[in-house]
Amino acid sequence: MISEIYDVIVVGAGHAGCEAAAAAANLGSKTLLVTMNMQTIGQMSCNPAMGGIAKGQIVREIDAMGGYSGIIADKSAIQFKMLNLSKGPAMWSPRTQNDRMLFAEEWRYALENTPNLDFFQDMVKSLIIENNKAVGVVTSLGIEIRSKSVVLTNGTFLNGLIHVGDKQLGGGRMGEPRAFGITEQLVSLGFEAGRMKTGTPPRVDGRSLDYSKMEEQKGDQNPQKFSYLDTPKLTKQLSCHIVYTNKAVHDILREGFDRSPMFNGTIQSLGPRYCPSIEDKINRFAERNRHQLFVEPEGWKTVEIYVNGFSSSLPEDVQIKAMKHIPGFENVKVFRPGYAIEYDYFPPTQLKHTLETKLVDNLYFAGQINGTTGYEEAAGQGLMAGINAHNKVHEKDEFILNRDEAYIGVLIDDLITKGTEEPYRMFTSRAEYRLLLRQDNADIRLTEKAYQLGLAKEERLTRVEEKIAKSQELETFLRETSLKPGIINPILESIESNPVDQAYRASQFLTRPNITLEKLEEIDAIKEVSSKYSDEVREQAEVNIKYKGYIEKEKENVAKLNRLENVKIPEDFDYLKISSLSAEAKQKMNNVRPKTVAQAGRISGVSPADINVLLVYLGR
Repeated sequence: MISEIYDVIVVGAGHAGCEAAAAAANLGSKTLLVTMNMQTIGQMSCNPAMGGIAKGQIVREIDAMGGYSGIIADKSAIQFKMLNLSKGPAMWSPRTQNDRMLFAEEWRYALENTPNLDFFQDMVKSLIIENNKAVGVVTSLGIEIRSKSVVLTNGTFLNGLIHVGDKQLGGGRMGEPRAFGITEQLVSLGFEAGRMKTGTPPRVDGRSLDYSKMEEQKGDQNPQKFSYLDTPKLTKQLSCHIVYTNKAVHDILREGFDRSPMFNGTIQSLGPRYCPSIEDKINRFAERNRHQLFVEPEGWKTVEIYVNGFSSSLPEDVQIKAMKHIPGFENVKVFRPGYAIEYDYFPPTQLKHTLETKLVDNLYFAGQINGTTGYEEAAGQGLMAGINAHNKVHEKDEFILNRDEAYIGVLIDDLITKGTEEPYRMFTSRAEYRLLLRQDNADIRLTEKAYQLGLAKEERLTRVEEKIAKSQELETFLRETSLKPGIINPILESIESNPVDQAYRASQFLTRPNITLEKLEEIDAIKEVSSKYSDEVREQAEVNIKYKGYIEKEKENVAKLNRLENVKIPEDFDYLKISSLSAEAKQKMNNVRPKTVAQAGRISGVSPADINVLLVYLGR
C-alpha cells in the first residue's frame, strides 16, 4: 500500500513525536508520522499547561532551535506567568495555561503545513529489523512501511493499563486503546524493559463550583511569551484559583485505601516523586492537614476544569465524595474521575547521547519510553531524536548538546549516564550551570547552532544578532554613564540602600541586590535611553551587568569540566580488566559505555577515585 521508502518514521504523535517529525522534515528528510488516532495529534494528556520550573527553560530552548512547542503554546495560551521572580534570574521560569483543544488544533495545523511530512493512522505492532538496523515498521493492518530510521515516541501506550480503584482497563489514555507488540519484540532483541506509573486528576464542571470560596490567581500584568518570534501576545487572560484540602477530605480518602491499587499491591511500579497522587500525599505527609490544589480552566470555550494536585487512582465514588468536602466543590459535578496508568519503558542507559539505541542502529527512543514525565522533557528529546535521525541517514555528524549549553543537554546526559527508576522530571537544581542556562538567553545559546544545522531559519539568527548588539549597546551606556549623589541618593534612600558621597557608574549601582534597571529609570537621563530598547533587551543587559562576576565564575568551572569532556574513552575499552576500579564502577561503566571521562564521572556509583584510576589507564 505504501511503497515509498522514508528517511524517518516517527511512531506516536504526542509532544516527543510531533517535535521529532517536525525537526526531521524541516531538515529535509522525507518523514512519516504514524499515530493511532489523527484526532489526538499533540494532545495534552494531563494538565493544560506548558512550562514551569526548568520546564519553561526547555520550551524556550526548543523554540530557539526552531522547534514548534513555544509557538504552539503562545498561540493557545489563556494565561502567562513568570515563576520565581522573587529569586535570581537562573530560577525565573515561564509558564502558560493553555486551551487544550486549541493547542492540539495548532499542532496539527503546524505539522500539516510542514513540507516533507506525511501522516498515517494505524497502530505500529512491530519494527522491521535487518542486519541489526531499523528499516521500517509493520502496522496492525499488516502494512509494511520502509524507512532508513525509526523514532519511537510511544508515551504511555506500550501495554498501557488504566486503574480506577479495583477496576483495570487496557489503554494508553482514557478512552484510547493501548499499543502492544513493540515491547515484546524489543525484549526478544535483548533490550531491558520496565514498568512505570503516572496519574491524572478528575475533570469537573466549572459551572458547579463556587469560586467565591477560592483564592483567585491572575496572570502577569505584562504577560510575556515563549517564542522569540512574533507570536501573539496575550491581551486578555483567564484566572486560575487556589483551594485547599482539609481533614474531612483526607479522612474520606483514607476510607478508600483498601480499594486503592496504590496500596493493595495492584500497582507495583513507581510513579513521579514530585507529582504524587493525593492518596500518596496524605499517606506520606500524614502530619499535614491540608494540601494545595490548583483549579485550572481547560480553555476559552469550555466549562471543563482540571483539578491540579488531586491526581488519584482511588475508586470513583471515593474521589467524588471527598471532593464535595473541598471549599467551593460542595456541588461539584464530575466529567471523569482521576486514574492511574501503568506502561512500559526502556531504561535510557541503553541509548547513546544521540538517543539512538546501542543495540539496534538507526532506532531512536524519545519521551516517556525513556522514563521521563512531562510534555517539555518529551518535546526536547523528540527534537534531538529527529535531528539525529536525519543526520544519521544523511551521513552527517551527530548533534549533542552539553550540560553547559542547554537544559536539554542536562536532561539527556542524566538519562544516559545515570538512568532512572522513577519518572524523571527536570528541575533547575539538576543543572550545575543554571546561571548560564537561563530562560532569557536560550536564543543566544542555541539559535546559531540550529542555524548551522539548517533547522533555525535566517530570520531567527538575525533577531538574535540584533538582540546581542542592542543589549551590548545598553550595557555600554550603563557602564559609561555617571550618576552624581544628588541624582541617585533620593532613589537609594527610598529603598533604604546606603547613599553615596561621590559619582558612580549606573552599572555599579545595578550590582546592588535591591537596585533594578526599572528603579534607575526614575532618572530621566536613564529613562530616555533605556526606553528605546525592548523589554527583552533591557532584561538581558541588566542580568549581564548584575551577575557578571557569577557568570564569569561559572564559565571558568565549565572550562575546567570541559577538559575532562575532551578526554575520550575508546568504544572498545575493557573496564572489567582494571582491578583497581570498584566492582560497581566496572559494572556501570561497562553497561553505560561513556564516551568521555566527564560522562563517566556523572554515572551514579562512580567515585572520584574511580575516575582517577581511569585517567591513569588512559595515559593521563
